[in-house]
Parts: sequence; structure tokens; C-alpha cells
Amino acid sequence: MTGRPYRPEPFAAAVTGIGLVTAAGTGTGATWSAVTGAADPPSVLHRPELDGLPCDFMYTITGLDPRTVLGVATARLMDRFSQLAVIAAREAVADAGLDPLLWDGGRVAVVIGSAHGGLPFYDEQHAVLAERGARRVSPKLAPLTVVNGAASSVATDLGALGPSQAVSTACSSGTVAIGTAHQMLRTGACDVVVAGGAESVCSRLLIASACQLKAVSTRREDPGAACRPFDLHRDGFVVGEGAGLLVMERPEHARARGATVRAHIAGYGAACDAYSAVAPDPGGRGVERALRAALADAGIDARDIGHVNAHGTSTVSNDLIEATMLHRVLGEHPLVTSTKAMTGHTLGAAGGIETALTVLALQHQLVPPTVNLDAPDPAVPVDVVSKEARRGTFDAAVKTSLGFGGHNAALVLTRP
Repeated sequence: MTGRPYRPEPFAAAVTGIGLVTAAGTGTGATWSAVTGAADPPSVLHRPELDGLPCDFMYTITGLDPRTVLGVATARLMDRFSQLAVIAAREAVADAGLDPLLWDGGRVAVVIGSAHGGLPFYDEQHAVLAERGARRVSPKLAPLTVVNGAASSVATDLGALGPSQAVSTACSSGTVAIGTAHQMLRTGACDVVVAGGAESVCSRLLIASACQLKAVSTRREDPGAACRPFDLHRDGFVVGEGAGLLVMERPEHARARGATVRAHIAGYGAACDAYSAVAPDPGGRGVERALRAALADAGIDARDIGHVNAHGTSTVSNDLIEATMLHRVLGEHPLVTSTKAMTGHTLGAAGGIETALTVLALQHQLVPPTVNLDAPDPAVPVDVVSKEARRGTFDAAVKTSLGFGGHNAALVLTRP
């Protein structure tokens, strides 16, 4: 086969709304204040469900009762990850100035990523089966635990009648969901997409397995300092729960209704390592291909990138692999951060939450610090912002994500 590969025309989706529910804060304003150092630190709590495990703590959303927000009857039809998604979606839609009672629902899509779906409820019902018998198992097991539960719940809550999809590419799920939304808008399949990620997995079985894999931190004496991306003494990630959703629109649709555009999703790239079920390619070649594809898709030179919200999980090898790749592609000038030390590693929700924070960084020209970075790893070759948020001047930023199974994704975001 000869000839040049097909390359679509550059396209930048307008981001008009943000919704965030994280351990750092409920709501976009609360989360942003926390991650930039203007509010209290997040809640990293011991969880009784994890008693006896080497890692018995996680980033936990406090002060939020979904039953109060959604109503008891509605909340009972969803697992917690879906509840968080609906709460974030409502905020994002309100922030965009959209009214679901007035929009053309057939032109509104939903794409939400999750790595594990309703795993805690699955664990609970497995115990019910073992202890009380089959007749006591909930008939709601399937609709509550499936990965598409969040997308289905959000579409139903908003009356979004266009395509509704779930993305499950491990820890890159939220980023891939936003990239999928970008492609939907580019093709004209819809005018508005609610996209991002949601996760809540306080699962004893999952955390026990992660401990065996030596992927999570065991710094039980100081849980709040356990997640420390790019630090010399990092020893693994800390799981968090949360949801981060964007309202994305075709630019002409946003202009026609006079919407305020916070940023643009200008480019998307994805690539697979095809290397290991759990470990990234040691050379970072998969995530590099994803990043270069996103830059090409946006038509932006690597030298124009001023900020990177990195995947930065606080695992020993992943942080170094990612940082080395970023230096190879982007050089030394971008201001790099990992916000996971404020939100925890929210797995399939991470890309949604962190893309939202990248939008806010562009809007405010402020890069959140990588907290707990007390002893920067001298092998990390990029400028990681630590201790305090740092002002900058940048018109373009990048969000990178890596997931088990070698699923890599990258987004390029630009100022409007």
C-alpha cells in the first residue's frame, strides 16, 4: 500500500463546563483551591474495609452524601462511582450554561471512563452469596457494577439521547474518554459531549492484589505524605475516588449560543505498548507515540507546550519512564506537575480529573504544585513544580496518561 496516511483537518473542541468531585474538594472551585494550596489538604483516611492490609488508607471524599444531592430513590439505583459522575456532570452542565430541559438531547453524547466500575458492590454481593445464599443476592448487581453504569446514569439524569459510551482502558480511561469525545465532535456526530472519568474502588480484594503487586504505598505511619510523585523516596501510589467531567462542544455550537470557552481540546493521541499487562515499556515508546500523535493532531510544535499535567503516579519506575519521555519530546521548558498527591490515584477517573485541572491551569496561568516532593529524584530530567503553585505564561498544555495493559493517551489543550 502506498501514499500518505489519512490525516484529518485540525479540530479543537471547546471546553465550556467543568465538574469535579475529589478528595481535595467537592466542586470545581473547592478542588482547584486545594490543589493550588489555597485550601486544606485532602482527606487521606484509614478505611476499616482495608484493615490488616499493608495499605489500609485511601483518598476519600468527605462531607458529601450522594443521597442528599440525588435523592434516596435515585441514589439507590447507582453504585458510588456513578453517583459521583452524576454529581460532577450536573456541575459541568450548569457551569457551561446549558439547560437539559431546553437542549436537543439527540445531539448530546456522554462518554465516561472507568477502570473497575462498581467493584465494591460486586465484592459485597459475593460475600452475600457465600454467607446467605443465592436468593439473597441483589438483582441490581449487573446494572450497578458494569463499567458503563456511570455513562448510563449521566445520560439518563441529563436526558442525553445521543451516543452514550463507556471507556475502560485502565488508568488512561478518563483521558481516552475525552479523546473519544473530541473525535465525536470532529465528525459532527453530536454538538455537545459530557466526557471524563469516574471511579470509587474501596475494594479489599483490589487493594490486597495491589499490595501483592507492590504498586501501592505502604507508608501507613503518614498516609498524607505517602503519595509523592517524582520524589526520590516514592514507594507506590495511593488509591483515590472521584469524578472529573467536561462539557465539550463543537466550536460553532459554543459560539452560536455565546458560551464562555475555558479552553480547547486541540489534539488527541493514543498508542499501545504491547509490552506487559502491568509494566510500561521501559523506553516509554508507547506514551511517546501517543504524545507525538496528539501534537500532530493539534498542529502544535513541541516547543509551544508550556505545561504538562503528568500521569505521575508515585511509582518508582513509571515516574522516571514518563519524565524521561517528556524531556525527550518536549525538552526542559514545560512546567510539569502531578496532582495525584492531592487527589490520589483515581484510576479510570484520573484523566478526567487531571484534564479538568489542566484546563484550569491554562485559564489561570497557574501550575499546581506536586505536593510531598521533599527530595526530588535527581534522575528526573524535567522541571517539576513543587511546594508552591507557580505562575507561568503558556498558551498550550499537555495531559498524559498511562494504563495497565500498555494503554497510553495524550491530550493537547490550548487557551481560547
